[in-house]
Amino acid sequence: MGHMTEPVATGRRYGGVGAPARTAGAIKRGIFRHGGVVAAGLLAFVATTPTTSTTLAASAQSAPASSGLSPTSSSTPYLPKPTGSHPVGTTSLYLKDTSRPDPWVPSVKARELMVSLWYPATSPGRKRAPYMTPKESELLLKSGEITSVPADTLSKTRTSAFTDANPAGRKHGLPLVVLSPGHTKPRTELTALAEDLASRGYAVAAIDHTYENVATTFPDGRVATCVTCEIKKNPAWWEKLAKSRAADVSFVLDQLTGPHSKWKGARLIDTSRIAMAGHSAGGASTVAAMLKDSRIRAGINIDGTTELRIPDSGLARPFLFLGKPATYTPGEGGAAAGWERDWKQLNGWKRWLLVTGAEHTSFTDLGVLADQLGIDLGADIAGIRAMDITRRYVAAFFDLHLRKKSQPLLDKPSARYSEVKHCSPETKTCQ
Repeated sequence: MGHMTEPVATGRRYGGVGAPARTAGAIKRGIFRHGGVVAAGLLAFVATTPTTSTTLAASAQSAPASSGLSPTSSSTPYLPKPTGSHPVGTTSLYLKDTSRPDPWVPSVKARELMVSLWYPATSPGRKRAPYMTPKESELLLKSGEITSVPADTLSKTRTSAFTDANPAGRKHGLPLVVLSPGHTKPRTELTALAEDLASRGYAVAAIDHTYENVATTFPDGRVATCVTCEIKKNPAWWEKLAKSRAADVSFVLDQLTGPHSKWKGARLIDTSRIAMAGHSAGGASTVAAMLKDSRIRAGINIDGTTELRIPDSGLARPFLFLGKPATYTPGEGGAAAGWERDWKQLNGWKRWLLVTGAEHTSFTDLGVLADQLGIDLGADIAGIRAMDITRRYVAAFFDLHLRKKSQPLLDKPSARYSEVKHCSPETKTCQ
């Protein structure tokens, strides 16, 4: 299997964007259980759907003035501004684990990973970080057989972080959050969440799980494409995926916190305050990573179906389920039954929250970007509102468990975030 393009001129940061997308006719049938359809569906919408003032107006009405989110009529996509007080820096790391072959391409004798880091910066830098490379945009558009937009369209998405800005903070002062994206989707789908956490004083590391997404660009210009997209899926395969990602996470933690760290700001990381969150397959992998690595003190599963079982001894560290009612309402079987099974084995602090009107993409950048481009992904909540909710609740969880700051928001329903329902699996109710 080739699955690796020729080297290209990169000259920019590494990243990518991909998303499950849905038409009205595909809302019921087009979503894979663990990650949604490949990026091509969303990109096809970009090429064929005009921006509508109705969508933008609805977005404006749904976003609180203090959220840092606002709609735009510009043809250039952009991510919402972070809500914290710190400027945000970002950099990318190339990491190579020589202790194991690649799980999906065994002929590759070492596991190669690209990781994006976001962190509080001393001041804004000179160069705003790109969202992805032009080559990645080209491959994503090509995968959707789209020729009606420029090949570099997606690489022009505006971010809020600055490339290689100087890290801010005191020694061992930054909690570290690891992010894992959904299957088929590169790490940059979680950029808006990562930038927000960094602006609040966290170091954030998002991992591209190589050969599990449409395009991963390495520093020498090679671009790894999606091998796992071609594999027939079953529960055992999803369990393998979760365990493989857990190994990726542990290796990345070793590289960031070990004596020879690959990041110049590593001395700022507090190794006693490490947590993880993931979306879709990345969310399911959070459980696997916590079971494998005790350094991960708390975890969040965002809309991810779990196959890997928690052992009878249980998991006593804090855990948050955050998802959509259509899939994860207690008592309705299917994927929700997996969460209920896990819930019984979670012996520490735990919450089960559902966001009314959300769809699978609502918790990622793609809900925001789709609204700007007039793309209907089937959600009944504006992308900017869903992002505000995701950011707020994720930050509250980490502030509580990594910083020991009281967070009443997590204890009961909120009038400000009335879309968020607190669920009780024991009584099969949400309020």
